[in-house]
Amino acid sequence: TGAQQSATVANPASGASPDLLPHFQLEPEDVYIVKNKAVSLACRATPATQIYFKCNGEWVHQGDHVTQHSTDRSTGLPVMEVRIEVTRQQVEKIFGLEEYWCQCVAWSSSGTTKSQKAFVRIAYLRKNFEQEPTAREVSIEQGIVLPCRPPEGIPPAEVEWLRNEELVDPALDANVYVTPEHSLVLRQARLADTANYTCVAKNIVARRRSSSAAIIVYVNGGWSTWTQWSGCSTSCGRGWQKRSRTCTNPTPLNGGAFCEGQNVQKTACTTLCPVDGAWSEWSKWSECGAECTHWRSRECSEPAPRNGGRDCHGPELDTRNCTSELCTHAAPGAEDVALYVGLVAVAVCLVLLLLVGVLVYCRKKGGLDADVADSSILTAGFQPVSIKPSKADNPSLLTIQPDLSTTTMTYQGSLCPRQDGPAKLQLPNGHLLSPLGAGRHTLHHSSPSTEGADFVARLSTQSYFRSLPRGTNNMAYGTFNFLGGRLMIPNTGISLLIPPDAIPRGKIYEVYLTLHKQEEVRLPLAGCQTLLSPIVSCGPPGVLLTRPAILAMGHCVEASAENWSIRLKKQSCEGTWEDVLQLGAEPCTELYYCQLEAQACYVFTEQLGRFALVGESLSMAASKRLKLALFAPATCPSLEYNIRVYCLSDTQDVLKEVIQLEKQLGGQLIGAPRVLHFKDSYHNLRLSIHDMPSSLWKSKLLASYQEIPFYHIWSGLQPFLHCTFTLERLSTSTCELACKIWVWQVEGDGQSFTVNFNIAKDTRFSDWLVPDNEVATPALVGPSAFKIPFLIRQKIISSLDPPGTRGADWRTLAQKLNLDSHLSFFASKPSPTAMILNLWEARHFPNGNLSQLAAAVAEVGKQDGALFAVSEAEC
Repeated sequence: TGAQQSATVANPASGASPDLLPHFQLEPEDVYIVKNKAVSLACRATPATQIYFKCNGEWVHQGDHVTQHSTDRSTGLPVMEVRIEVTRQQVEKIFGLEEYWCQCVAWSSSGTTKSQKAFVRIAYLRKNFEQEPTAREVSIEQGIVLPCRPPEGIPPAEVEWLRNEELVDPALDANVYVTPEHSLVLRQARLADTANYTCVAKNIVARRRSSSAAIIVYVNGGWSTWTQWSGCSTSCGRGWQKRSRTCTNPTPLNGGAFCEGQNVQKTACTTLCPVDGAWSEWSKWSECGAECTHWRSRECSEPAPRNGGRDCHGPELDTRNCTSELCTHAAPGAEDVALYVGLVAVAVCLVLLLLVGVLVYCRKKGGLDADVADSSILTAGFQPVSIKPSKADNPSLLTIQPDLSTTTMTYQGSLCPRQDGPAKLQLPNGHLLSPLGAGRHTLHHSSPSTEGADFVARLSTQSYFRSLPRGTNNMAYGTFNFLGGRLMIPNTGISLLIPPDAIPRGKIYEVYLTLHKQEEVRLPLAGCQTLLSPIVSCGPPGVLLTRPAILAMGHCVEASAENWSIRLKKQSCEGTWEDVLQLGAEPCTELYYCQLEAQACYVFTEQLGRFALVGESLSMAASKRLKLALFAPATCPSLEYNIRVYCLSDTQDVLKEVIQLEKQLGGQLIGAPRVLHFKDSYHNLRLSIHDMPSSLWKSKLLASYQEIPFYHIWSGLQPFLHCTFTLERLSTSTCELACKIWVWQVEGDGQSFTVNFNIAKDTRFSDWLVPDNEVATPALVGPSAFKIPFLIRQKIISSLDPPGTRGADWRTLAQKLNLDSHLSFFASKPSPTAMILNLWEARHFPNGNLSQLAAAVAEVGKQDGALFAVSEAEC
């Protein structure tokens, strides 16, 4: 820094000893002026008679010196110490000519001595970094270099790095080091290195932070090994067999590239058909032999049995009596002798069989335990519900074997019986479904659930808690009794309706509703199956419901009976997924039923658990709805600019998660999402960018388009599929971007985005989404959860459940509400009208039109003049 060693000027007096020349115990050192604060310079010498400062070659005025005298205890020589102050104005006077410096000159009787020069500088630190780190997306194990050139400053700034606001210490992480040029180097990128990195420069004046650079470490997917070929699809003739693989070796993460190629292979196969054997024609009769018989034969050869076919049935040799000159006749009485011998042989065989039977019976009789001799003890557990108990005076009825073929499983819970009273409902004047006035009825219901932390704490003690997601962002919960209620997960379209009397009276249940992320739950899909809905859990499992709850969730299928086979899957307690219902087919159980509509499905279930909707296409005309959403950064601090196009399943929950993810990355939604119908045609999805002004922007994409493989989209198990278009503006003054992005399926229809926005402004296009703080309460308990007043509901049920004259009953109500395709399901329940009203509540909450429902109920009443006494105006 320009410091000089002490220089001794030898001007000794005559006869003076060199040891008496002054030497410095303290010399002035380099200092920095911070803001406007003056600095102090000091020096101390012994033995010295005078000490003065000289700055930039000129003596400092004697009055500006502060002098102190003392004595050195070890030598007894006098010691002199001098101080001066230097101000910012003094330094600025010669700024630009040379650096400001000062030094001490000490005198003694033997001569003078000069100290080293001390430089005085004005300290500062500029605001703007000469180079800042930029965001990067790198593959795992790839090296990363984040450059950082700190602002100009005196003294030079020291640099440190922050990862997510925590200090990066190369001494604690061997994978990280900082170069002499202040660049941060990650030798091999790890998933844990995905973070926001900030360069921090500081000196004695100030501390400056660079803009944060988001580093995303992605993992490119890799194929697993192929499974074994499946068996041939046909047991006879030409069919097909398939094998599959998954993109899980490794699984793509953080937007990494998905595996190229197909995940399912099909090949033709031929199975030999079994051929049953058939007899040939009988041969000609042989000549009559000496035994007075002749014969003929046939063979099982037209065709012979092969490939597991059945053999021919029947004799292959046929004989009959004949007469000819070669026939030898038996002696008189020979036939009688043969008859007697045969009778004796038959009698002996019968006696032997009788003895064997007696021995076997005795052995079994001796081996039986006397306690189980009565068969009723063994069969009592299988008695059908309809068998009446035996009377006390007829104990023999206990030993009658029940007819096991007629055994039925009949639920014996406490169902609410229909109330006796008037057969039909007499409506009051006024609106049919208007709330009842104060004092007309009193409804008691349980209080809402306690705070989330308490609920999760109680939940964590249960065994099934391990399979639930952590946190309460995608969970709703509440405490319910016989009045029922409703759970909703905001902005997802997922809800659970617990109708009145579904929970037995006297019981109180804590019920939860959870949305799972695909990476949390492993849902195996066979062949070309695809996930059509979110994976939803409601519980706790094992809750006894006396009436079906209704689980509502979105789906992305364009359903038609000839194009799709759709199944409702439920996860068992052992963790395996089972088909509990095939939509469109006759249900095999009354525990589940599914109403599929254009955007949502409504699952009636008496057993809570984990559900998902899975489909398998039956033709290439089958299609799924994709939602195409475009995101881009709100501002562009560098020349590089990234646009991300997401291809999502068209359900609210997936879009909600992507918007939350993009908020963390600093992205915003550009325009409203578009819908694309993606067909089961084995063709990939392509994306390209067009009509971009070449004088202002250029694309860094080498190919003319990007492509997402068909099976990655079709499976539905990879929720955040997207392509990134990296653009570069040719000038930092360019703030406008106008272009088109085309998205299409090969040999299919496409969609285009017209992109036109200002990257320098924070414009927001996500106002069409309902903010979380404006969504209704996730848990509604009792009457507040339903549009139809409780007592009006009960009167409608008691009136329309019994068969009515001229069809004025629940069947007509179902027809008026376009639910007549579900009559068989409604009829299987104790109260069909309750099922219809429950479904109406699930479909129309909270914006249902009660007037339309009232009109439908009134039209039912018009078919029977004595049913309702109410006019159209009153309805």
